[in-house]
Amino acid sequence: MKIFKLPDLGEGLQEAEIVKWHVAVGDEVKADQFMVAVETAKAIVDIPAPYAGKIAKLYGNPGDIAHIGAPLVAFEGEGDAPDAGTVVGRVEVGEKVVSEAPAAAAPLSAGIKTTPAVRALARKLNVDLAMVTPTGAQGMITTNDVQRAARILAEAGPMEALRGVRRAMAQNMELANAEVASATIMDDADIDVWDERAYVILRLLRALVAGCRAEPALNAWYDSEKPGRWILNKVDVGIAVDTPDGLLVPVLRNVESRDPEDLKRGLERLVADARARKVPPEELRGNTITLSNYGSIAGRYASPVVLPPTVAILGAGRIMKQVVVCDDRPVVHRVLPLSLTFDHRVVTGGEAGRFLNAVILDLQRAD
Repeated sequence: MKIFKLPDLGEGLQEAEIVKWHVAVGDEVKADQFMVAVETAKAIVDIPAPYAGKIAKLYGNPGDIAHIGAPLVAFEGEGDAPDAGTVVGRVEVGEKVVSEAPAAAAPLSAGIKTTPAVRALARKLNVDLAMVTPTGAQGMITTNDVQRAARILAEAGPMEALRGVRRAMAQNMELANAEVASATIMDDADIDVWDERAYVILRLLRALVAGCRAEPALNAWYDSEKPGRWILNKVDVGIAVDTPDGLLVPVLRNVESRDPEDLKRGLERLVADARARKVPPEELRGNTITLSNYGSIAGRYASPVVLPPTVAILGAGRIMKQVVVCDDRPVVHRVLPLSLTFDHRVVTGGEAGRFLNAVILDLQRAD
């Protein structure tokens, strides 16, 4: 048999989830005919046949994870498989897109306090000790703790495995939590001078650019291994978009040089495509800074998460009316709460404060 292995799908991706087989054992296929749809951490892609032949075996079922270089399809006949290190045929991107996924973090159970007998019980009951609340002396997990957790899990039913966007999101958050030294500062912008028809996200984008001009250090990438940073000239903003499948962060390019109408069209298309899962993979990577308008759903202040290699994310809360002091008199104005999280390994508190101050000054302009 000739074995076709899962090819390199680009962008450093190491695995893909089998979504759907387009062929079955015994089928005759033509070269470049789509054989299987797989979901990577970026997109749904259809993988074509490298040549014509008859299918002898399919490796894996829908839902299985296949790794780069692992057998995927066996063809009848003799010979070696194509080079698994290159993209084979016309790999086309489908409509379902997800975000960048780093390698999974190491398990947390190694540092947990308990006895060998309790660890054995946890393995027997299929309970992850990292999920168990300890009640023993000095934080020890006891037999009763494991049994209680097992009962709760049994009542909840089978675990739902994280796939696609949610799996990538979980891995991204683990990476951010493990690596970034996060610090958050918060303040308010008095936006009472705004026209009530003002497009909030456009004003936020303009203010974000003003912040980057005042303190370019926040529009940067950081390499923790060297260590070193790149301060970037272009402002490519990752826009956090809530979808039923999880969080997507498509990128709005060259925000610093586009006029408001162009930005509005680009933003509306990007958000619509994200919610319809039609964002091309190239528009899900390479942002220089991130914006989260979580206040459009709920919330006043937050601690948004910085995802490497970027070093800052600006969050905007829900616009509220509140009493402020104007000319030494209390008045009711509309106020926009802001939360700026930055990577304190490379951004100083002073830089973050000046950035946020520039954002606020721009937001408080009437035009």
